[in-house]
Amino acid sequence: MLARTQLEYMGYAVEWNPFNANRLAVSTAQHFGIVGQGKQVVLDMKGKGMAKVHEEPLKDGCYDCAWSPVSENHLAYVCGDGSMALLDLHSKKHIYRYKEHTAEVYSVDWSHANKRYILTGAWDNLIKVWHPDRGTSLRTFSEHSNCVYTTVWSPHESELFASTSGDCTLKIWDMNDKKSIQTIPAHKYEILTMDWNKYDKNIIATGSVDKMIKIWDRRIIAKGPINTLEGHEFAVRRVKWSPLGADLLASASYDMSLRVWDVKRDQKSPSKFVMFDHHTEFVLGIDFNNYMENVVATCSWDESVTVFDCTKPPPKRSATSK
Repeated sequence: MLARTQLEYMGYAVEWNPFNANRLAVSTAQHFGIVGQGKQVVLDMKGKGMAKVHEEPLKDGCYDCAWSPVSENHLAYVCGDGSMALLDLHSKKHIYRYKEHTAEVYSVDWSHANKRYILTGAWDNLIKVWHPDRGTSLRTFSEHSNCVYTTVWSPHESELFASTSGDCTLKIWDMNDKKSIQTIPAHKYEILTMDWNKYDKNIIATGSVDKMIKIWDRRIIAKGPINTLEGHEFAVRRVKWSPLGADLLASASYDMSLRVWDVKRDQKSPSKFVMFDHHTEFVLGIDFNNYMENVVATCSWDESVTVFDCTKPPPKRSATSK
């Protein structure tokens, strides 16, 4: 274990800073995210612990966050009251506070390809695109028929993004078109998460309530997934591709485990995975470090954040330990 710290509230999302290898942001909420307050927390690794850089108290649960690709001090986060905020860590003040969604905002992503636009997805079934210099959203997309769980910009094409929803579809969008350019019925149950491969613009991973992870090639969708990863015992809450390995994928699940997969795109070659079960509650947040190979951060409903080398399993954590 490289570092571990205890939070006041339950962890929902963790994101490494793209400029500072030791800094991470954690979105948290009270009482299982149903009622109560939240906090957006920023931490720095210090030895085997973590030092608190900033803590933003919130009146509602905080579900996701995303760092700016152009400023190490700018952070976007989203909340259960339908709001998104842009925080400047240097001044400890907000650049903007937005509130256009009418339900919980569950996803936010800041594009690293175009470096300008921010993307949000919410339980009002809507997706919105924002610019950090504008006080209102630029565009709204309303094609999903159920809550939007994930919205992620393509790391390769500056105006392309994807979304997943409770309507069991994965959709690919061009932000200049009103309608999606591709709709994939990727699972038979709600799709909670997706991520673009960092090395191949056509490869996408999805995770669902059906406990499965599917790997898709956008060029041959009609043939079905090019790989299906099975092993989780409950819903897959988050998937993340490594920025430092083309075939390395991590998944976090309601079965309280994190799994790191060596994904082979040939269906005949079974994927290998390593399981980590050091959390004692649902694991909702996961991210690969951009600078340190194999270093992963996780957060969980057990109110802890852990950082570790995914080639060296951390020790198990007892349910009573704090």
